[in-house]
Amino acid sequence: MKLKTRLQITFLTIIILPVLLTVGAFVIIGRVLLKLRHNAMMELTEEGAMDMLFSPQLARTMFICMAVAIIVILVITSIALTLWIAKGVFNPINQLNIAMQNIAEGNLEYRLPESMDGEIGSLYRNYEDMRLRLKESADEKIYTENQNKELVSNISHDLKTPITSIKGYVEGIMDGVADTPEKMDKYIRTIYNKANDMDRLINELTVYSGIDTNRIPYHFHSLNVAAYFGDCVEEVGMDLESKGVKLDYSNLTPPDTRIIADPEQLKRVVNNIISNSIKYKSRQRGLEIDMRILDDADSIRIEIEDNGNGISAKDLPNIFERFYRTDSSRNSSQGGSGIGLSIVKKIIEDHGGYIWATSKENEGTCMHIVFRKYEAHDQGKDNIYE
Repeated sequence: MKLKTRLQITFLTIIILPVLLTVGAFVIIGRVLLKLRHNAMMELTEEGAMDMLFSPQLARTMFICMAVAIIVILVITSIALTLWIAKGVFNPINQLNIAMQNIAEGNLEYRLPESMDGEIGSLYRNYEDMRLRLKESADEKIYTENQNKELVSNISHDLKTPITSIKGYVEGIMDGVADTPEKMDKYIRTIYNKANDMDRLINELTVYSGIDTNRIPYHFHSLNVAAYFGDCVEEVGMDLESKGVKLDYSNLTPPDTRIIADPEQLKRVVNNIISNSIKYKSRQRGLEIDMRILDDADSIRIEIEDNGNGISAKDLPNIFERFYRTDSSRNSSQGGSGIGLSIVKKIIEDHGGYIWATSKENEGTCMHIVFRKYEAHDQGKDNIYE
C-alpha cells in the first residue's frame, strides 16, 4: 500500500472510528441506564420514580461511564493505528536498515525477507537491484583478478622457456661450442626463432589489453578475397615450410569476391589459429594444415583444418574463452597464454563475423570462420572504407 493511502486511512480512522465507537458507547450505556431505570420504576412509587429520573447520582454515573468509554475508545484506536503503521512502515524500514548495514559490512548475500507494495516495495526492489549489481561487480572483480594472476603465471612460464633457450645458445656461442659455420647458423636461427616467440607473446598481451578496453585499433578496407588470402598464405607458408609443416590452400570463391576487413587483424587471426595447430600438433605424424576459402551465398567461409591431437568434446565449447586451456595444452611443453583464441573470436566478432570449431580427438581440428561479402550496393553505406 502506498504511504499516501496509508496516511489518508490513518487520518480518517482517527476521526471516524472514535466518533462511531463513542456513538455506540452512548447507545449501549443509554440502553443499560434505561433498563435500570425501568426496573427501578417498577418497584417505586410515581413520586420516587420522578426523583430517580432527575437524580444527580444517575447523571454522575452516566458521565463517568461515558468518560471511561471515550478513554477506552481512544486507547484502542491509538494501539490499533500504531500497530498498523508499525507493521506497514516502521518494520519494513528497520529491515531495510539492517540490509543496508549488511551491505556496508560487505555481506552481499543478505536478502530482504519479504516483498512490499507502494513506496516501501520500490525501496525493497531498488535495494535488491543494488545488491545484485554490487554482487555482480564484486564477483567480476574477483574473476578478473584471478584471470590476471593466471595470465601473469602463463606469460611468465611462456617467456621463461624462450629466454632459457636463448641464454643457453648464447652461452654455447660464447664458450665456443658452435665451432663450425653450420652450428653457428643453427644456434643463431634458434635464437631468432625464440625471440620471435617472445615478440608474439608481447603482441598478444598488447591485443589483450585492447580487448579489455575495447580499443583494438581497426583500419577497415575493402579486400579482394583471392588476392588477400593468396598473399597471406604465401607469407605464412614460407615460415611453415621452415618448420616442416605442409600447407594446402584452395579458394573456391569467385575472383571478384570482396569483404570488409582490417588486413592486419585478419592476418593475426590466421596466424593465431595456425600457431595453435603447430603448438599442439601430433607427435606421431607430421603436421598438415589445409586452408579453404568457400563460397556461401552472401558470405564466405574460411576453414583452417589440421591433423593434430584434436580437442575433446568437453573442452570444445570453451576453447574461445579467455585463459581456457585444454588438458592437452596444459600438458604441452609449448605452454600457452590461453588468450590466443579469445583474441581470434573478439576480432572476428568485431568484423561482424562468427567462428566455431569442430574436432575429433587424435584426428584433428577445423576452425570455421564466416564473413559477410562486400556487395556493390553497400558502397553508399560503407564509403568510409577504402
